[in-house]
Amino acid sequence: MTTCAGDIGVVAIGRNEGERLRACLASVIPLAAATVYVDSRSTDDSPALARGLGAVVVDLDMRMPFTAARARNAGFERLGAIAPDLAFVQFVDGDCEVDPNWLPVARAFLEANPRVVAVCGRRRERFAERSIYNLMCDLEWDTPVGEARACGGDVLMRVAALRRVGGYRDDLIAGEEPELCIRLRADGWRIWRIDAEMTLHDAAMTRFGQWWRRTTRAGFAFAEGAHLHGAPPERHWVRESRSAWIWGLGIPLLTVIGALLLSPWALLLMAIYPLQVLRLFLRFSGALKARGLRAGFLVLGKFAEAFGQAKFLARRLSGGPTRLIEYK
Repeated sequence: MTTCAGDIGVVAIGRNEGERLRACLASVIPLAAATVYVDSRSTDDSPALARGLGAVVVDLDMRMPFTAARARNAGFERLGAIAPDLAFVQFVDGDCEVDPNWLPVARAFLEANPRVVAVCGRRRERFAERSIYNLMCDLEWDTPVGEARACGGDVLMRVAALRRVGGYRDDLIAGEEPELCIRLRADGWRIWRIDAEMTLHDAAMTRFGQWWRRTTRAGFAFAEGAHLHGAPPERHWVRESRSAWIWGLGIPLLTVIGALLLSPWALLLMAIYPLQVLRLFLRFSGALKARGLRAGFLVLGKFAEAFGQAKFLARRLSGGPTRLIEYK
């Protein structure tokens, strides 16, 4: 099932993706009516490669602060200019390869469900076995099938609905997809994840520092999301932000204060961390190794998330510009 979809356009974004970009564009160009690639100042030959494959290339103006949201909006705007009658747009990151059956399957789902505005499927890590950090990505993306509150960066959406809500927020350095979905749902639409293969992703994470920066970015996104949409009824990322503060800063700070002012026995409070790892391990299903790694890194990640929360708070208090937190 790999027929060409005459009413689907594709927006891919990337920088210095090399052969990953080639695989990405080769997987969508034959199946879409038009494909736009947005390049954010690559130092390799990504723009030339994309043009050679048949994509329309947008060179993002890097004099303005870069965000993936701004790149997607720029690509969506160019797509509308060259193919104004498209009904659907597939967004994809340049380090992802789209499954050959995804576009027709996703399009059919949207056609059959007129109140669904965005549909996503299973994003898999291409080289999950190469590092524990890649494996963490793969486990993170294994979310339940059915109606969802948000999508990720790879998603097929209705063009008219996206235009109606004004696209992505340009100024968000992370978490732009869930924020967009909040506005889409407020406009009466629904988000869905179907049981279908969607994309193969190449995180290329082999070092702890990469994982730490990626998790710090998640903490920053939680804080900003709660700031924007934390009020009822959404309470967007309020629980995640509170959890980061408690586990990443509150408990260690309380332990130190208790040990200094009350008794060294207060240090026993830190035993709550291995107990939390054990609790999560017992709650998860699947292979023992995956359960253990997931539990351990979820707890450890609270410290990186708290750091990201603090970075957001510092930026708010200083009024300074938001700087991208990149892991590769």
